[in-house]
Amino acid sequence: MNASTPSRRSGGRAARVAARSAPLTEETRAVRPGMTGGQLKPLTEADVLRIHRAALKALEEIGISEAPPSGIKILTDAGAILGDDGRIRFPPALVEDMLAKANRSVTLCGREARHDLDLSGQRVHYGTAGAAVHLVDVQGDEYRECTLQDLHDAARITDTLDNIHFLQRPMVARDITDNREMDLNTIYACSAGTTKHIGTSFTEPAFVADALEMLYMIAGGEDAFRARPFMSNSNCFVVPPMKFATESCEVMEACIRGGMPVLLLSAGQAGATAPAALAGAIVQAVAECLAGLVYVNAIAPGHPAIFGTWPFVSDLRTGAMSGGSGEQALLTAGCAQMHAFYGLPGGAAAGIADSKRPDMQAGWEQMCSNVMGGLSGLNMVYEAAGMHASLLGFCHESLILGDDLVGQALRCVRGIEVTDETLSFDVMAQTCVGGPGHYLGSDQTLSRMQSDYIYPTLADRSSPKEWAENDKPDLIKAATARKEEILAKRSAARFDPALDAALRERFNIHLPQ
Repeated sequence: MNASTPSRRSGGRAARVAARSAPLTEETRAVRPGMTGGQLKPLTEADVLRIHRAALKALEEIGISEAPPSGIKILTDAGAILGDDGRIRFPPALVEDMLAKANRSVTLCGREARHDLDLSGQRVHYGTAGAAVHLVDVQGDEYRECTLQDLHDAARITDTLDNIHFLQRPMVARDITDNREMDLNTIYACSAGTTKHIGTSFTEPAFVADALEMLYMIAGGEDAFRARPFMSNSNCFVVPPMKFATESCEVMEACIRGGMPVLLLSAGQAGATAPAALAGAIVQAVAECLAGLVYVNAIAPGHPAIFGTWPFVSDLRTGAMSGGSGEQALLTAGCAQMHAFYGLPGGAAAGIADSKRPDMQAGWEQMCSNVMGGLSGLNMVYEAAGMHASLLGFCHESLILGDDLVGQALRCVRGIEVTDETLSFDVMAQTCVGGPGHYLGSDQTLSRMQSDYIYPTLADRSSPKEWAENDKPDLIKAATARKEEILAKRSAARFDPALDAALRERFNIHLPQ
C-alpha cells in the first residue's frame, strides 16, 4: 500500500472524528436539562412519613399567624380555621384535598421554547437565585454594590451557559433607589439578557400591575403571556417561624391572578428561625409550604406552583449562615425527598459558598450541595452558581466557572447505564484476545467520547509540563476573559427595536440602549 494512501481503517476513523466534531443533538449530549435524579435518599421511607405527619400536626395545632385580610378570607372560605389568637389552622383533610388539586405537571417556559423546563417527576435543573447586594470584583479582590448593569450582564452570561438552565434574579440593583423602578428595571434587564426562564420578586403589591403590563408587552399580549409565562414570582410568603408575610401574600395573590407561576419560598434558618435539628427544620419548611399550597389552590386550583422548601443552616457557634456546609447539602437533599413524596414540583437552595471569592473553599462548598441536590432529584436547584459570602455576594466569574462545576454534577445525576452494550464483554474480548491490548482506538471508545463524557470548558487537565509550557494558565483570569468575550457581543435576547422603544416610552428604563 502506498504510504500516502489512507487505510480503510484510518479513513473510517477520520469519519468518526469528523462526526464527533459535529454539534451534538440535545438527546446525545452527555448531560442536559431535566435528567432524572433520585438516587440519593438521606431519609428512609419511614422518616419521610414521620416528617409529613409532623408537618400536618404543626399546621393543625400550631397554625400560621399574620395572614392579610384577603388571605384570611381565601383560606377560611376553603376550610381553614381562624382561631381567637389570630392564627390560621389547617385541618389535615383540607391539606390533603388541596394536595389532590395541586398541579404536578408544571412546565416553566422560556421566551424560547427550547429553554422550557419540565418539572414532572424528579427531573433536575440548575440555575441562579438570591438577592445579593454586592458584586465580587475579582480584579480588585473587593466587594462593591451591585448595579442594574451587573444584573443585566449576569443574565447575558447565563444565556450562553449550557448547564445553567434558568435565571432567577441573583442580585439587587442597588443603584436604583426607587423600589417600583427597581422592580420594573429588574424585569427589563433580565428579559433583555436571556430567553431562559426567569424568576423575580416584587417589593410591594402595588407594583405588580405595572410589572404584569410590562410582561404582557414583552410576550406580545396578555393571552400570549398566560399561555407561556416566561417569568415566575419568587415569593417569600412566610416569615419563619410559622408566620405569613402580609405584603408578600398580597403580591402572590396578584401574581396568581395575573397568570404568573409562583415559587412558594420558605427560608427558615436552622437554629435561628427554624429548629436546629435538621429533621425539625424540614418539618417546619414542609408545613409552611403546605400552607402556601392550600393558599394557592384556594385561589386558583391547579395554578403552577413550586414547593420551595429552602431551610438554611446556621453556624451555631456564631449564628452566621453557613450555606456551604454539609448540613445544608443534607437539608436540601431531604427536602427533595419530601417533594418526591408529594409528587410536587419542588425547589431548594444549593451551590452557596460561604467563601468570599471563587477559591478552593468555594469549590468544595458549591460542589457538595449541588451534587447532593441533583442526586436527590431536586427539580429546581436554586443558587447553584455565582453565590458567595452566604448569599451577600455574586460573582460573574464564579457563574462562568459554575457552568463547568454544574456540568460535572449533572454527569453524576445521569449515573451509570448498564446495558448489554455498556457491559462491554465483546469489546473486552476483541481487545484482550489478539487485539491491541488497550481501548484507545476502539469503536466504543470513539463513539462514547462525547455521548458519555463531559469535558470542562475552563478547568485545566494538562500535565505540569504542558501547564508550564502554556504559561501556567490561571482559572480566574480565564473566567474573566470568557466573561469579556460574552459581554463584547450583542445579547441574543435583546428586544425588537419597536418593542424596546415602546417599553422605554411606557417605563423609565435605566439601562442604556
